[in-house]
Amino acid sequence: MGGFFGAASRNDCVFDLFYGTDYHSHLGTRRAGLVVYDKEKGFDRAIHNIERASFRSKFEGDAAKMKGFLGIGCISDYEPQPLIIRSHHGTYAITTVGKINNSKELTEYLFANGNSHFLEMSGGEINATELAAALINQKEDLIEGIIHAQNKIDGSLSMLIMTKEGIYGARDRYGRTPLVIGRHEDEGYCFALESFSFRNLEYESEKELGPGEIVFMTPDGYETVIKPREELKICTFMWIYYGFPASSYEGIDVEKARHECGKRLAMRDREHGKVFPDYVTGVPDSGIGHALGYANEAGIPYRRPFVKYTPTWARSFMPTIQTRRNLIARMKLIPVKQLIEGQKMLLVDDSLVRGTQLRATTEYLYENGAKEVHIRPACPPIMYGCKYLNFSRSRSLDELVARRMIEKLEGTMTPSEEIMAEYTNPDSERYKDLLEMIRKDQNFTSLHYHRLDDMLDSIGIEPCKLCTYCWDGKE
Repeated sequence: MGGFFGAASRNDCVFDLFYGTDYHSHLGTRRAGLVVYDKEKGFDRAIHNIERASFRSKFEGDAAKMKGFLGIGCISDYEPQPLIIRSHHGTYAITTVGKINNSKELTEYLFANGNSHFLEMSGGEINATELAAALINQKEDLIEGIIHAQNKIDGSLSMLIMTKEGIYGARDRYGRTPLVIGRHEDEGYCFALESFSFRNLEYESEKELGPGEIVFMTPDGYETVIKPREELKICTFMWIYYGFPASSYEGIDVEKARHECGKRLAMRDREHGKVFPDYVTGVPDSGIGHALGYANEAGIPYRRPFVKYTPTWARSFMPTIQTRRNLIARMKLIPVKQLIEGQKMLLVDDSLVRGTQLRATTEYLYENGAKEVHIRPACPPIMYGCKYLNFSRSRSLDELVARRMIEKLEGTMTPSEEIMAEYTNPDSERYKDLLEMIRKDQNFTSLHYHRLDDMLDSIGIEPCKLCTYCWDGKE
């Protein structure tokens, strides 16, 4: 997915920029970058590959040399950024978070309208941030350019643009990712995707940007230059999986929402009345909050039958071969045999997408003596690859375990909309058949997903403001 941070300080901003960006490391795994602006030195940038090392270890040396009162930084899932662009707007730095589905069409459009070339990345793709900058540069000023880029892009696009005078923060037109402003009493202001990222830096939450809102920030203050739109479709997975537990979006704390998800899963299980585990556990890391909510509501002890080994696995080399990736994911979990042997356990995880890692975890528990393994994903079955962010952005539908099982049941992976509506309805017979097929395929003792209606109630904001595309295909 990716995340970003920006600082506008009355003094040097590098310390806050370095740590504020680092606090977004859970959102991306491949590239990271920092850009600062100093009136004497101008723009200064550093970009590194972070696939095999942490952000801090890669950027400590750069941060020690950098100087500036303005800065933006990012953790990226794919493309190198931030980029420094020279155009008729002058020189500016840009970083983006989102997904562009129509990049080929936009590239052809830009070639036809005067753009001469793009740098091609490995694999033949164009850097999405460079593509966004080219769209921005078509207009006479940056604000018009940002609006133009967001209107032309099919997908989502939030961004930070740093000029010599200040930083523009622009949230996606539908607010699919968050963007928040923090205020430091002495130093100035900051932008962040994750609201927790500036708290230990002595900033206070000042304002959440609305969908499509554009704000211009300097060390002395900020102003809204484009007012927010009414329609909001924030990614629900920000609470379920993506977000750090200490963050808050639209006034709803992530950990609180996860506890509520677990609570409602337990309430549904109480209706079924058939599962009596010895204890509840959460699959580290994002499943833990959900599991605690379940255990508290059900009155069942919470235990840790395996622990995650973090000293070296936090940033480990991940090969491209999926079977090796699955093995490495399993190697991170160390079993506690005395808490597993002969035990009936209920596992809560944030989601069940491809059905590879959770099945491997279940087999791992059986191998270590587990008697029963009951699975409770904290969201409904994933039916569609995400069109707006990187979560579940599968190369094809057959990577989704729910779609593979539907193919076995229907003879096709893409049945009609009417039939798919039944598979997404938790009260239908087709939905029940699907769950039983997945349960058998994954070798779970029992399987109950979080219902979509319960999950939306768990978040606690109006359902119409939440994006649910990956579960029900509704935009």
